Amino acid sequence: MVKAMVFAAIGGGVAVAVVLTLFFFNLGATQYQMSVEVQTGTSMGNMGYTDLKIKNTGTSELTNIKADYGQTSEKIASLEPGQWVDVAPPASATMVTVTCDQNVTVIKAISSMG
Repeated sequence: MVKAMVFAAIGGGVAVAVVLTLFFFNLGATQYQMSVEVQTGTSMGNMGYTDLKIKNTGTSELTNIKADYGQTSEKIASLEPGQWVDVAPPASATMVTVTCDQNVTVIKAISSMG
């Protein structure tokens, strides 16, 4: 009976240690993160359009976000966790590089519907 309780206590302690380790590693990995989705479609006049959805997928605020299309760029002051913004790249853009003060960089190819 005593052996069973000792093994149960050790097993429980190991399980708690594993959960806490995974929890702390997960927090560090997702503190500053963003996603960039390219959305294309057609509008009512059968005109093609391309939009970018820039979203803060981390747990902390992102600041001074810049969407660089090569010839032009636009700036977004900040995004809170879970917040997103839709931006319209120029028709000539084929690539976007999105950066922020927290050293996160996302590079995406843009395919135009036009």
